[in-house]
Amino acid sequence: MASSSRVDEQFGLSDVNFDESQPPRALALYSRRVDLVSQLPAHHVLLCMLSHAVKRLPRAAGHQRTTRNLSHARLTTPDSDDRKHRVLAIETSCDDTSVAVVTARKHDGGGEHASRPTWSVKTHFHARVTANNDAHTGIHPVVALDSHRAHTAIMIRRAIKAFRQAEHEHGQHLDFVAVTRGPGMRANLSVGLDTAKGLAVGLNLPIVGVHHMQAHALTPRLTTAQSNQTLLEGLPDKDSAPQADLAPLEPDFPFLSLLVSGGHTMLLNSTALTEHSTLAETVDIAVGQYLDKAARAILPPEQLVAPYGKALEMFAFHEAGSDDDDSASKPWSGGLAYNYSPPTTRQALLDRRLTEWGWALTPPLIERAGGESKRMEYTFAGLLTYVERLATRSAEVGGMGMEERIKLAQEVQRIAFEHLASRLILYLTSPIAADWKGNTVVVSGGVAANGFLRHVLRGILDARGFPHIRLAFPPLELATDNALMIAWAGVEMYDAGWMSGLDIGPLRKWSMDPAAPDGGILGAPGWIRDGKIHHVEG
Repeated sequence: MASSSRVDEQFGLSDVNFDESQPPRALALYSRRVDLVSQLPAHHVLLCMLSHAVKRLPRAAGHQRTTRNLSHARLTTPDSDDRKHRVLAIETSCDDTSVAVVTARKHDGGGEHASRPTWSVKTHFHARVTANNDAHTGIHPVVALDSHRAHTAIMIRRAIKAFRQAEHEHGQHLDFVAVTRGPGMRANLSVGLDTAKGLAVGLNLPIVGVHHMQAHALTPRLTTAQSNQTLLEGLPDKDSAPQADLAPLEPDFPFLSLLVSGGHTMLLNSTALTEHSTLAETVDIAVGQYLDKAARAILPPEQLVAPYGKALEMFAFHEAGSDDDDSASKPWSGGLAYNYSPPTTRQALLDRRLTEWGWALTPPLIERAGGESKRMEYTFAGLLTYVERLATRSAEVGGMGMEERIKLAQEVQRIAFEHLASRLILYLTSPIAADWKGNTVVVSGGVAANGFLRHVLRGILDARGFPHIRLAFPPLELATDNALMIAWAGVEMYDAGWMSGLDIGPLRKWSMDPAAPDGGILGAPGWIRDGKIHHVEG
């Protein structure tokens, strides 16, 4: 990208000065010069103009603007604390608009964890707005896009105000901007990405383009840092906190990641921050999409309210469940709440359960001979087709009674969640898992908020001989898309030395696996480390 100084010299912009008493005249003069740079790419022109204009803005009284070098080198300021990262984050990948500002602090390890640093993270601001798609019984791209445009800037203004109020006594400034780059809807991603670029240029900050699904996988580590912050805030002197009392980030690598949402269903072996090998993924639709469409076919109209997956769970188990977010991490207690008995053998997992109405859902990937395919993949499209046909056929012969609808809603979820667990069990019992040193499965994404999913996974792991495997679920408010997870993923990437160039664009599809054709997280163009543009070999 051409620097603003080279544009100034080439097109004679260096003599344009903003006189605070005559801003219209200065702007007019600047505008007359803009047509001279029409041969440059449009987005480069806009960024150069913004950078040039910011340099000439009058300084507010009492405010000392920090001068930063916007080169590809890692950025620091004279008054910066390398142990702290202050970040503004933006999430606009789908229909949730979210903005957050956090301060993440890195502490030296202590006690039995002396070799591992610990983290705490303080949230100054976090807000989320979900687009109203009620009229479309699903996410409408234009409605979601308009919602992002309407709310992103307003949220950012509130976020910056909250940060200034929290940090004004210390004169602190933001260190970088984190923003979801993909995967997701390109137009929606562009709202957040272009806004983040404007902030990065206007505030002279680096930018980190975050992988949305990587952020989901790292969310339990964020919650560890949040718990440490709670501990610190309870101490009289936060700076002299006993480091042994702060927990290291959990889970440590390696761990398995089961990412389940409306757009993704995948099981990964997460061995490092940017190393996530795909073990299984959907070959058709995501589990969240399956649940949403099943809800539309099953639920009575008066109970079909967004989000549809949650409505399906509430309809099926309206007297079940628990308010305890940690229940899934505890030993399975017998399934009384959901009246669910986990299959104890592989064959029991394959059995069709005939209902009193004469229908049964067949587990996916059952071969004609009655055995289960051992392909490491997920599939939900065929199951959804059967559910929709069953609901339609019942309507044609007099309608489906409420009791049958509830049973179908329960079976729709049971069969899907057992299918998710089946690939996890296949991996854990395979020879290739013999060398796996982890003990945790991170379950994240919007569907991870489903309490029955948490119950089924814990029950099957215990029943199949894996009670020692820990399930790490995010708290319910962090299961769906949010800017806090984007901020945290940005912190981990930035702390590892990674930043993004201002030329990065949105990515509709973006793998996490380095062996994938696109090279995974670091395969996307625009990564910068140690002042150099990162290139993936091969």
